[in-house]
Amino acid sequence: MGRRYGEDVMAGDWRRRKVIPEVDAEPELVVEDADSGFCGAVVGFESGAVVLADRHGRRRNFPLLPAAFLLDGRPVTLRRPTRAPVPVARRRTASGSIAVDGVRARVARASRIWVEGVHDAALVERIWGDDLRVEGVVVEPLAGIDALDAEVRAFDPGPDRRLGVLVDHLVPGSKESRIVARVNSPYVLVTGHPYVDVWQAVKPAALGIRAWPVVPPGRPWKEGVCAALGVSEPADMWRHILSRVNSYAEVETPLINAMERLIDFVTEPV
Repeated sequence: MGRRYGEDVMAGDWRRRKVIPEVDAEPELVVEDADSGFCGAVVGFESGAVVLADRHGRRRNFPLLPAAFLLDGRPVTLRRPTRAPVPVARRRTASGSIAVDGVRARVARASRIWVEGVHDAALVERIWGDDLRVEGVVVEPLAGIDALDAEVRAFDPGPDRRLGVLVDHLVPGSKESRIVARVNSPYVLVTGHPYVDVWQAVKPAALGIRAWPVVPPGRPWKEGVCAALGVSEPADMWRHILSRVNSYAEVETPLINAMERLIDFVTEPV
């Protein structure tokens, strides 16, 4: 009689079997393809596959296979919603990238982006903070770049440990250009903007002025700007500047281009 019904269904390792949850592939749901590591938001379906778009707008199609995706780091099976999806307005981050709602910050990469000081770091955070958290990129302020080549050697860059550096006043013939010329690792990218200080990378119109004041040679630039605009302390001026920046629209194009190149470089697949 014991064999009449076959093996004992309660025997074996049944308690350890993992049940892979099924999740509706709703618009804007952010998932990662388990095989390729491609991470993106659901934007539609084509030929039975789900279409994902990453932060740069790149699209890829993936079959709806069992346990083929990761949601918050855990395997899931995506399924096409039974009801027609309601179009969702695309939200964008302060940098202009497509926002990926509901995704947790990625564990920090070994790669880094360095900027010259705390003001640079605060401005970068204001505009690119959301993008950098999704990508797992940490921005670190330096106390100037006079010892940049030595600090790069100490960082020990490599294929999976890239370094991007944002430099103020990076123009031909400047002190900064001579310092940067000493850095020659293929795993380091130095970009910059032509402005004397990152303050000047903020558009004057965002501050309600026609142009940044011209500061005579030999006078500290920030102090000269404050004097010309009737502000007593550089700290007060900086708080005012930062408060007027809400997106990439308030900063100059050379800064935008420089930062986008750095983010692409340090997140390039190994």
